[in-house]
Amino acid sequence: MLIRSSPVTGPTNEPSGKKLLVGSMATAAAAVTLLSGCVRFDPTQDQPFTEVPRRGVAQTTTTPPPPLPGKPFPKQCPADGVMQGCLEATSGLIMGSDGKTALVAERATGAIKEIATSAEPKVKTTIPVDPSGDGGLSDIVLSPSYQQDRLMYAYISTPTDNRVVRVADGDVPKDILTGIPKGPTGNAGSLAFTSPTTLVVQTGTGGNAGAANDPNSLAGKVIRIEQPTTVGQTPPTTAISGLGDGGAMCVDAANGTLYVTDRSPAGDRLQKLTKDGKISTVWTWPDKPGVAGCAALDSSVMVNLVFNQTTVVVRQNPETGAVTGDPEVLRQKEQHGHVRALKLSPDGNVWGGSINKDFGTATDTEDVVFPLFPKGGGFPRANDDLD
Repeated sequence: MLIRSSPVTGPTNEPSGKKLLVGSMATAAAAVTLLSGCVRFDPTQDQPFTEVPRRGVAQTTTTPPPPLPGKPFPKQCPADGVMQGCLEATSGLIMGSDGKTALVAERATGAIKEIATSAEPKVKTTIPVDPSGDGGLSDIVLSPSYQQDRLMYAYISTPTDNRVVRVADGDVPKDILTGIPKGPTGNAGSLAFTSPTTLVVQTGTGGNAGAANDPNSLAGKVIRIEQPTTVGQTPPTTAISGLGDGGAMCVDAANGTLYVTDRSPAGDRLQKLTKDGKISTVWTWPDKPGVAGCAALDSSVMVNLVFNQTTVVVRQNPETGAVTGDPEVLRQKEQHGHVRALKLSPDGNVWGGSINKDFGTATDTEDVVFPLFPKGGGFPRANDDLD
């Protein structure tokens, strides 16, 4: 278990400006070895996302022929340099094991699509959602044992509440956690597995910031669910309270630390919850640039700033946990504009999903899922030179 089991219901300390963090963190050599290699974005060497036969999944297109050697796959959407374009505004993103396939969720439509660099998109399933007030289909995550149980979890908005549902291949969604407050704003949430049996859920405030510090409300929290099931569920506990809206969660595979981004009234934040249960603020943005998706490895954390249309990296010393300098800009707005999701691929690259349709700035081929390092590279860890 990566998070201690006793509930933590007190609010976190609210910093007034940029804050450094000192902590003890150990790097897992196996995870670093897996993800440290260089990457080449080659659309001619792709494999389908699903690695085992699927049962009862509707197919919207026929399987296209493989691309000719040395030529890109001639997709119907002419968006160059991306895995898939012509999507609705994206939300959750799950990378395939080969770095060339993914599952992507569309916030407003509730569709979850299988995409690849060398195939047309296929609708895996569509979940009924209420997209009003920044809600809809906010996030998706696979079960850690997906190859055996074929289970996926989703954070969704309904007309009456926000909730977490479980989706089995070919089946209707089943409720896991209901009654998360819904309001005119603050309906987005995120999901992450911190162990093979522990699902954590980040909830928004539902438009009521005061509910985040109310121990009787599910709003503005990180909720821990042990062994999520639809029958006889163990009561959830609170891992972090006092959160604002928006944001996302990511886990550092090197040391098991959970990172959380949120938009509090005092400013946007990057917080972390270590394996021993310590909650700390890593960095704050008083100018509120709109923190969103994050990706972490070896004590470096990449964060999307939606309003600023940039991606930055916050570096920490892997030994001491101290932040080593101001966040460094990795992606400018010219590279796909407003971006929400940010996911690390097993091949070392990092992928984003744009949400320009939500902002009314989309081009004819947006929204897209794209690589941050299309010419190679990989995740920028604390001891890397980005120049």
